[in-house]
Order: sequence, then C-alpha cells, then structure tokens
Amino acid sequence: MFIAMNRFKIIKGEEKAFEDVWTSRDSRLDEMAGFVEFHLLRGPEREDHTLYASHTIWTSKELFTAWTQSEQFRAVHRSAGANKPLYLGHPEFEGFEVVQTVENPHRRRGAAA
Repeated sequence: MFIAMNRFKIIKGEEKAFEDVWTSRDSRLDEMAGFVEFHLLRGPEREDHTLYASHTIWTSKELFTAWTQSEQFRAVHRSAGANKPLYLGHPEFEGFEVVQTVENPHRRRGAAA
C-alpha cells in the first residue's frame, strides 16, 4: 500500500471555497488501477490559516506514479492554478509506503465508525 498526501495551508475565511473546489470536482480516481480511497481532511486552525490534507490510498507506489502521469491526472489538475488565491504557499506533497496495518477485527467492513 502507498499513501499520498498533500498538505494545504488555506487562508482564514477561504475554507468553504477550498472545500467546494474539492467536493464539486470529478476526481476521476475511480478510473485508475490501484486506487483504494480518498479523504479530504480538515486540520487545526492557526492564526492565519487552516491546515488541510488530501489523503489517497493506493495499492502500490507504482500505480500512484502511473496516476500522476495519466491523462486523468492532467485533466483534473488543469485549472489548479486558478485556486492559488486560497493558499498560503504551495501544497506540500508527502508519500508513504505502508509498513504495518492493524485492523479492528470487531468492526464490520463498511459500517460507520
């Protein structure tokens, strides 16, 4: 498994606009081999920004890399520069290869937490 994350510092007061960009777009992730799931995470608020992270799980680093080189990726990110006024600085990418996974054997798959 491979987890791809981007961290975004969103200017205070622009949180709704940032969330709307993400929730209204067609990510096309479901068209890609190896895609498992995606989460948009809202983190702590700071004096001048709110921290967000995109969190995508892939079956392998190679299939994540294939996504970054795909037409789907280019299409989804084509107008990303138009949202620059929402950010403080550039998004910060972090990629992680999963070393260990521990699942709760008592939690039913697909059940609400």
